Amino acid sequence: MPKTWKTKLIHPDAHAPEGFSSLAPATHRGSTVLFPNAAAVQDTWDQHAVGYTYGLYGTPTTLELAARICELENGYRTFITPGGQAAISLINFAFLKTGDHILVPESIYYPNRKFSVEVLERFGIEVSFYPPTIGAEISSLFRKNTHLVWCESPGSISMEVQDVPAIAAAAHKAGVLVVLDNTWSAGVYFDAFAHGVDVTMQALTKYVGGHSDILLGSITVRDDAAYQKIGLAHQLLGCAASPDDCTLALRGLKTLAVRLAAIEKSALVLAQWLSARPEIELVLHPALPSCPGHELFKRDFTGSTGVFSLVFQKNFTKEQVHAFVNNLALFKIGYSWAGVTSLAVAYDFGSRPDRPDYGARIVRLNIGLEETSDLQSDIEQSLRRMAQS
Repeated sequence: MPKTWKTKLIHPDAHAPEGFSSLAPATHRGSTVLFPNAAAVQDTWDQHAVGYTYGLYGTPTTLELAARICELENGYRTFITPGGQAAISLINFAFLKTGDHILVPESIYYPNRKFSVEVLERFGIEVSFYPPTIGAEISSLFRKNTHLVWCESPGSISMEVQDVPAIAAAAHKAGVLVVLDNTWSAGVYFDAFAHGVDVTMQALTKYVGGHSDILLGSITVRDDAAYQKIGLAHQLLGCAASPDDCTLALRGLKTLAVRLAAIEKSALVLAQWLSARPEIELVLHPALPSCPGHELFKRDFTGSTGVFSLVFQKNFTKEQVHAFVNNLALFKIGYSWAGVTSLAVAYDFGSRPDRPDYGARIVRLNIGLEETSDLQSDIEQSLRRMAQS
């Protein structure tokens, strides 16, 4: 039928020629999904089973990223979320109910800890924190209502490597689900499902994105039962990820291997050099014997990444440690790691009785893609200035 120019703005007859082929996947944006007829209309989240139904559940761009993450992690299915914390929250909401009890390592990512205490406990879920190096002895902490165990290996800031297979074996014997934050290994250096984990998540914001310019998370599950639980919660909580961010993550995947290789090499050189510096008491890098759980790292991991921590000697004050961070030139100060720029952040464990006795002497480094010798020179000049202050 004939159309006015105003209608043609929405229903055009003119289109670009077909046949375009590119190495870059298309970015599909959209909320409304069109159905072929009235009978086909349905609001079903599982688009693998029924086809596309609504943009909230993922466009082809989102599901392409999910499929690639799932392939790397050797999982059953993957969901993409708007950030790593969204993935953490979604997992908890999907599997927990009032009256349940969960176990969380003392070394867990702080927003995960905060969510457990400030949200889950408010909904009547009991939360207990356990020493990250507990291993099989975690069985002594199980209660009749224990439903889920969180792991994070290595742990945030203090970098303890957990005996995940031992924890998983004990948990499964008690009928308890095991969830792992696998962000540090980028989902590739630790095979979570081969080591007994039921659900794994990572902040794609970090190594997969790789350039400090996106916010995304992922949840990968072992089986269909977990897939159904996460899928329903994903639908009802409305955890939609941006297709534009997914496009950047897909691009990041293409260079992930070469970035990780360069970062691992540089981080190991710097960690080993720092371990011999007189100012440093400990270097908490899982590949070094000074890191708690180093033997487990050698057994279970196939590589290392660029985040590790330094513990300064006891004679250095909090002010001197802050001066060390402030005097770095190439290392910038910022939380979200795994980008191309090196970062440094100082922490204070002084008021945390459940953390190692490092006080305010601990600094976490993220090694980026700068020349290793330049980073070493930067650290050296800042150490020298700190010692003189």
